[in-house]
Amino acid sequence: MTKQVQASENNAKQVVLELGNAINAEDFQLARKYVSDDMKHIYPLGTHDNAEVYFQQLEQIRPKFDIHKTFVDGNEVCVLYDTTASGVKLSASGWFKVKNGKVRSLTVVFDPRPLLAVWGPNK
Repeated sequence: MTKQVQASENNAKQVVLELGNAINAEDFQLARKYVSDDMKHIYPLGTHDNAEVYFQQLEQIRPKFDIHKTFVDGNEVCVLYDTTASGVKLSASGWFKVKNGKVRSLTVVFDPRPLLAVWGPNK
């Protein structure tokens, strides 16, 4: 592995981990610095093409993340983690694509049924 590729991978992982740390600390202003304005967020409950909606949701539900494993391939990072939101603990995975030091896209996979049971049909 060349030093340039290794540096890129280290940077992508660092961006993702710092984003997670800022969200866990509920420092959404700091977290916002790790995300591009036009970040695409795909998850079981919808898709968004801008960071503002993503952060509105984060500030509302205030999730906490417990990261178990990260895998890095160039500027892409996969994270296996547990998250707790609205008192519900879920196992999830996130696929982050990082460009120029910011998350450009995030695809999250989890079973939403436990959350839907708590939130009801109107959330």
